[in-house]
Amino acid sequence: MKKEESISLEPRPQNPIESLIRVERLPHMWCPGCGIGISMGAFTRAVVESGIDQNSLSVVSGIGCTGRVAGYLRLDSFHVTHGRAVPFATGLKLGNPKLKVVVYSGDGDLMAIGGNHLIHAARRNVPLTVILINNFNYGMTGGQFGPTTPMEAFGTTAPYGNYEYPFNLPYLMDVCGADYVARWTVYHVRQLTRSITEAMSKDGFSFIEVITPCPELYLRRNRLGDALKEMIYLKENSRIQNGAETRTVAIEKSRGEIIIGKFVDRERPGYIQSLDGHLQKVLGARYQRPPFWEK
Repeated sequence: MKKEESISLEPRPQNPIESLIRVERLPHMWCPGCGIGISMGAFTRAVVESGIDQNSLSVVSGIGCTGRVAGYLRLDSFHVTHGRAVPFATGLKLGNPKLKVVVYSGDGDLMAIGGNHLIHAARRNVPLTVILINNFNYGMTGGQFGPTTPMEAFGTTAPYGNYEYPFNLPYLMDVCGADYVARWTVYHVRQLTRSITEAMSKDGFSFIEVITPCPELYLRRNRLGDALKEMIYLKENSRIQNGAETRTVAIEKSRGEIIIGKFVDRERPGYIQSLDGHLQKVLGARYQRPPFWEK
């Protein structure tokens, strides 16, 4: 007769980020090897480490694989229509400037369909933190090529290879006026966590590009191996170059050196500060600041 094993009644220690995740919705819908979950883990750790008031934090996402992040976070989160995450988040911030608003979505949602909104939010220096997950294709809708797909890479709509130049996202956000611009990969978890913490502390527009594998569509169609091989590639071919000229960090080929780091960190009056100051100047004593704008 086997000796009965003792069962510990000690409470299981809780992961510090568990309170931020809707564990009842797990397992998640992301493919094995996808890096979106890794990026979400970095975000939740940044929220915990920053000490930000979670009751004053809102996350907005659009349509796509990354858009599902909002549904897994135990925060005030909004899953909006395709390409409209930034304008929705802008309205949220203007309606209640006390909120810390984070836009968390993919390259297709933010840069393709929502690209116009993204560049104008950066131009206006709207106080938003935008985390753009770049897997170089439309992952949820079948692997079509998009505005970040490298030259000569294959997609369902580029069966002979992409011949269009991709956006250099850090350069675009820099010249549009973002206060904070960075790029990391899902291999660089600690740096990404630190960067998100810094970005959320800014009073203006902050932008982080996160390079992640899409194993089922992009990697497979381009015969680049599995997700593990891609993570090794990101480890061996990424070069941290903080403060690099953003014009020099383009990813134009599917294979080659990837420049990562914090590229821009500056201070300018945010959109709400500019609007408030302008109204005071124009209207003088007639101007009454909305009470919900008060800190």
